[in-house]
Amino acid sequence: MNDIITTVVGNAVTDVSLRTTTSGASVASFRLASNSRRFDKATKSWVDQEPSYLSITAWAQLAENVALSVHKGQSVVVTGKLKVRQWQDGDKSGTTVEIDAQAIGHDLNRGTSDFTKVKRVTENYEQDPWTNEVVDTEINAA
Repeated sequence: MNDIITTVVGNAVTDVSLRTTTSGASVASFRLASNSRRFDKATKSWVDQEPSYLSITAWAQLAENVALSVHKGQSVVVTGKLKVRQWQDGDKSGTTVEIDAQAIGHDLNRGTSDFTKVKRVTENYEQDPWTNEVVDTEINAA
């Protein structure tokens, strides 16, 4: 099956919700609104178009980083797998558009951001490929 990979720029319209699955995996979710602007020649002004709302889901380390970094009202860029789902709840039904995120970051066209690199833990004294540092994971094992 082919996945539809897409990138969306928009504003977080909810705070990020972080939870842990029964298997121990971290999962974060939030809603994103994205809309375009068009120049109206008649009024000589910019007009906002109707927004599209998407549900964003992130897993594992990305989920934990998003929960610490993204807040309601911030402009973000999301890249991931697009999923369109039909749902029904009693006599109500609808369509939900979701992105299973592969990468999320702040939109630097609309503001600044301060990046802090996450130090990953490796097994006993191995070279950490992300930091090029040797890490001792047995210090607190006693």
